[in-house]
Amino acid sequence: MIITKDAIHELAVNKAFATISMLLIRIKEAKKDIDIWHGIIGMDELHLLHNGYKKELKVWNYIAELIEKSEKL
Repeated sequence: MIITKDAIHELAVNKAFATISMLLIRIKEAKKDIDIWHGIIGMDELHLLHNGYKKELKVWNYIAELIEKSEKL
């Protein structure tokens, strides 16, 4: 199976932006869980999740930026 460079680039763009979209949802949900905390999961764990999602979002935004710049080369 042969995949062109353009096809791989398009798949990478789609993957990056899908992941970014999901992380934005997870960040929002984790923040909501922190705001309405009921004690089922520890507050420290909720903050770790929230901060971990934010860190991962920064990484995926960087990856998306690199992909976009590589398109211009």
